[in-house]
Amino acid sequence: MHASVLAPSLLAGDHANLGTSAQLAADAGAPWLHLDLMDGHFVPNLTFGPEVLAALRRAGVKTFFDTHLMLAEPQRYVESFAKAGADLISIHIEPAYDHAATLARIRELGCQNGIVLNPGTPAESVRALLPHVDLVLVMTVQPGFGGQPFRRDMLGKIAQLAAWRQELDLKFRLEVDGGVDLTNGVECRAAGADTFVAGTSFFKASDKTAFAAAVANW
Repeated sequence: MHASVLAPSLLAGDHANLGTSAQLAADAGAPWLHLDLMDGHFVPNLTFGPEVLAALRRAGVKTFFDTHLMLAEPQRYVESFAKAGADLISIHIEPAYDHAATLARIRELGCQNGIVLNPGTPAESVRALLPHVDLVLVMTVQPGFGGQPFRRDMLGKIAQLAAWRQELDLKFRLEVDGGVDLTNGVECRAAGADTFVAGTSFFKASDKTAFAAAVANW
């Protein structure tokens, strides 16, 4: 199993000082930064676009950018995000587009790729794509807004994907996102997750360095 990685969600940071929030996460010891891109169509919220990633890079943020496209037509935007500084680009299985071609394009652009499942989407929907991805992201809330409670009923889906990873001898990372904290994150790790998106719980933590260290030791 991969070592545990913390990916604080910038969505929970200070939107008036995104560069400061990104650097704060890096300084606390978080190796990744999770960037939630929402289009107001696939999910009922709007966040930011590729220019924010480019601005963070210009400001000197060197963290691994874990870029989560919650978009109705992600295939139209992967090139923009790759050029803006994304390291990994994840796309959802739910919208109708050529998932395999888009995942291949992300790799052609020099980024790692990922496939994402909403809570109501069965693990089986991504099984055929597992040999072609670097990461699978299991949403543990319905995406759209931060601060929602963690859905423990997703632990079985995590375990199923972890079992397939072992059965098929694959190396993809298994990420969880939504209401993750230092308590339920341990349960996710036990189920097979290795990459943990934490927004509210991380940015509200009184000791963010201790938070990052705790995740690294799972």
